[in-house]
Amino acid sequence: MSNERLRSALLARGMSVQDLAEVIEVNPKTVERWITQGKVPYRRHQYATASALQVDVTTLWDDSRSVDSAMDLSKAEIVAAYPHRHTVPAGLWREIYTRAEHRLDVLVYSGLLLSEDPVFHDILKAKVAGTTQVRILLGDPGSDAVRQRGIDEGHRIMDGKIRNALLNYCPLFESHPDIGFRLHDSTLYNSIYRSDDEMLVNPHVYGIGAYLAPVLHLRRMPGGGLFDTYANSIEQTWGGARPITDRDITGA
Repeated sequence: MSNERLRSALLARGMSVQDLAEVIEVNPKTVERWITQGKVPYRRHQYATASALQVDVTTLWDDSRSVDSAMDLSKAEIVAAYPHRHTVPAGLWREIYTRAEHRLDVLVYSGLLLSEDPVFHDILKAKVAGTTQVRILLGDPGSDAVRQRGIDEGHRIMDGKIRNALLNYCPLFESHPDIGFRLHDSTLYNSIYRSDDEMLVNPHVYGIGAYLAPVLHLRRMPGGGLFDTYANSIEQTWGGARPITDRDITGA
């Protein structure tokens, strides 16, 4: 039986058999047998493949040992769990973003706590001046998703909070154009703050503001899958987001 899930995962990542073989350091014919003959790789190759394709290892193979190991790895990706966002150590947001070398992502509706922090602004400027890709995704203040989130939280002012955040970021728009700012109209189930292989995930809970909802501190481990699940949602949201206009800021 062929492994169509592995074939599909390769296509989704835009990788060839040769590409994957080079990344995980095996013979391309070996990878071809995994696909066409359904051969099951050694566990180290399973995890290396899953990491290269940014999927959970159990998505590709049903080996019960892999399932158990993947569950253990996913649990190990959880560094800490906080019952409410306001219980997260105050300096943790700055600490994880200061450590960023390649990726710095923010996926939120308003994210006022960061937009109001001048130290965070300095971090953005320093990172974009180096080798770090910086992307800030805020909610589209005129979208139905933003309006509904305001209703769900019981205040109906989410659009105003986003415009406040945009005003806070205005000094960066022209002075640091390499900082990527976009607006999304997604129904956002989590606010996600990523720094390379580390992130804070703040689930959205109906009826309460994000500051009262839990926060997970995650650190990526190859083969774990939990971190990559959230990281993939950032990529999908960024791909469908749009640039910011003056009207978004003023509401006029």
